[in-house]
Amino acid sequence: MANSLNLPSDFKLSSPKTWFRAATAVNSTVLLGRKHLYILPTRFGWLYSLLLVGLLVGSINYSLSLGFAMTFLLAGLGTISMLHTWRNLAYLKITFRRAKPVFAGEIAQFELVVANENNFARYNIFASFTGGESDVQDIAALGENSFKLSLISQKRGWLSAPRVRFSTEFPVSLFHVWAYAETKSQCLIYPNPGLPSQRLPSADADGASGQLSSSQGDEDFAGHRHYQFGDSPKRVDWKASSREQGLLVKQFQGEATSTLWLDFNATTGSNLEQRISQLTRWVLEADKQALKYGLRLPQQSIQPSTGRNHYHQCLTALAIM
Repeated sequence: MANSLNLPSDFKLSSPKTWFRAATAVNSTVLLGRKHLYILPTRFGWLYSLLLVGLLVGSINYSLSLGFAMTFLLAGLGTISMLHTWRNLAYLKITFRRAKPVFAGEIAQFELVVANENNFARYNIFASFTGGESDVQDIAALGENSFKLSLISQKRGWLSAPRVRFSTEFPVSLFHVWAYAETKSQCLIYPNPGLPSQRLPSADADGASGQLSSSQGDEDFAGHRHYQFGDSPKRVDWKASSREQGLLVKQFQGEATSTLWLDFNATTGSNLEQRISQLTRWVLEADKQALKYGLRLPQQSIQPSTGRNHYHQCLTALAIM
């Protein structure tokens, strides 16, 4: 029935969101073609139509030539504005950029780039997720602009962006044109970190191992790190600490350093999410203190390392666990 009436393939009378076609991605680009655009008069458009009807009835009753001329002139201007409003949104190309990961409970931001391949500018283009706040931009002729749309993340894992609604009422707000675009864009949501009181395990505690490793150099100064319980007071850089930078400890190349293992079996949470949350807190603390750490999970083990890539690798493993 839906195909015979040229309706969307997923059309359901009981589900209004399926009543309209949505443009889908082809080679990672979405094109807002003719069959994806819908147009209706705005409130001002309906009032404008009533005004035209009133002018026409009055002109007929009183045989006013000037009234007929005014009626047809305004009707023509309204028709032209409808064409320009439709053209303001038609044939825009949308590309979705990769969203940056955030922690559960934070706002995930999706960025999409809208390109205009025609030689006339587009004005007052609105983009929004269903029920979300809109971002409005102008797009220059043969140019492009980026829209940033936000969603509140609720749980760890992959957050898929819903369909995006594009709309405009330019130039005179007599007509409202809109279209929907489906996106396969996703944002990785890291687990919500546990409480700051969940301190890192010591190197000789259950689930963590201290493994000495040495690097070349004869006690050459290599920088600072934050003070940890048990550090020798002789290593504290009191001058740097006095500049309100926190309690800092000197690090030297060639000294023995410990490797920390963050083990799922060493966590104390009462359920899976609490234990993952505790591991997330440990990863944050180990990265903050510039420690060399590894991560042991029930079905995966990440070898000890440091740096931002290792940090994101550990959080990704926890997010999709």
